[in-house]
Amino acid sequence: MDSPDEPLTRLTARFEDALAFAAHLHAGQRRKGSGTPYVAHLIGVCALVLEHGGDEDQAIAGLLHDAVEDQGGLPTLELIRERYGPEVARIVEACTDADTVPKPAWRPRKERYLGHLRESDARVKLVSCADKLYNARTILSDYRGLGEALWPRFTASREETLWYYRALVAIFLPAGGGPLAEELARVVSELEGLLAGRT
Repeated sequence: MDSPDEPLTRLTARFEDALAFAAHLHAGQRRKGSGTPYVAHLIGVCALVLEHGGDEDQAIAGLLHDAVEDQGGLPTLELIRERYGPEVARIVEACTDADTVPKPAWRPRKERYLGHLRESDARVKLVSCADKLYNARTILSDYRGLGEALWPRFTASREETLWYYRALVAIFLPAGGGPLAEELARVVSELEGLLAGRT
């Protein structure tokens, strides 16, 4: 429950516009291996950002964090900058690991992203951690249901996926990621335990 002393994050017409814009950009996109509209992920990330103290710019960046990577590259980033300002564009750009099609090879792309994330500020880390936690929860839930049949959905193998999420935890936890980073660590540990039990 929120304390009455905590400042209220005000959401304006900019947020409403960004929600509609995100839904429009990703209208034909689905989550990997399911029929779930992609906007469910974007709303989930945005919710985590707001629940953990993010402001309107961070919430909008949460809605648009995959727009550059999946929906148009750098021209989309410039459109975001024009519509929502430089701070939203900065966070979205920092949360983007590729802005070209085809994307670069998976491992070097993720290594570059991790290197950049280490140098990013707390505002970027909040949005990125919300994204990674949402994804890790989904992987854990899907693995419980599908087992090893889950992994062909992904570019990376299960070992590479675990490496990546362990590396993310190693960045977010020491950086003071708080409850979001702590939950990410718990989810990754639980996934590791399930995988060890099925090896």
